[in-house]
Amino acid sequence: MKDVAKFKGILLKRLAELDTRLHEIEDELEAPHSKDWEELATEREGDEVLESLGNAGQEEIRAIRAALQRIREGEYGYCVKCGEEISQERLSVLPAAPLCKTCASAA
Repeated sequence: MKDVAKFKGILLKRLAELDTRLHEIEDELEAPHSKDWEELATEREGDEVLESLGNAGQEEIRAIRAALQRIREGEYGYCVKCGEEISQERLSVLPAAPLCKTCASAA
């Protein structure tokens, strides 16, 4: 696996982006709400969407941190299930991927 440094940079950049986005979501969720019932209903729907985005962001952060841990341990780019090398193509699309295509398909 030659491109570990490249993927580490990609993962760190994405982690910073997610951190910024999650802080923005938290700020939006903590913002005061309208007292108008109609606006309040719309705001609550928006809050539900923001919470879903926040949860998805937190899951991606966990995956990125796990990938960075695999880099530190020298195990990045290898499937955590079968130990086979994960293709460059897969890592280019999903840099935090813990599984090779075969194991991911079986899961």
